[in-house]
Amino acid sequence: MDVPLGRLVRRSEYLRVAKTGRKAAMPGLVLQAAADGAGPAGLRVGITASRKVGNAVLRNRARRRLREAIRLVFPCHAAPGHDYVVIARHTTPSRPFAELQRDMVRALARLKLDPAGRPADAVDGRS
Repeated sequence: MDVPLGRLVRRSEYLRVAKTGRKAAMPGLVLQAAADGAGPAGLRVGITASRKVGNAVLRNRARRRLREAIRLVFPCHAAPGHDYVVIARHTTPSRPFAELQRDMVRALARLKLDPAGRPADAVDGRS
């Protein structure tokens, strides 16, 4: 599936996702998602790494690794019509890349989002 990947660029967009969205924490990353920011066709992604990750070199390495994992995982596993924020953890720079990708796939599955922007459990009536 070819879903155009946009970027979150404003702080207010990151805050909206954190406030209104769902969250899944994994050993290598934290993934937050909120609906309707990108429109029904596309999705937008923002990456952040705080100083808890380490010095500037480690934070940049964490962001590069997350960017590549997003490029590989999101086209197949992310629901269109959502904004996502991927937060690096202190293990992100040193975690094996295959495990980082697995963390991202599991986090997306844990969020259980459908393309309409609702949690999948709400669609199934288990809300």
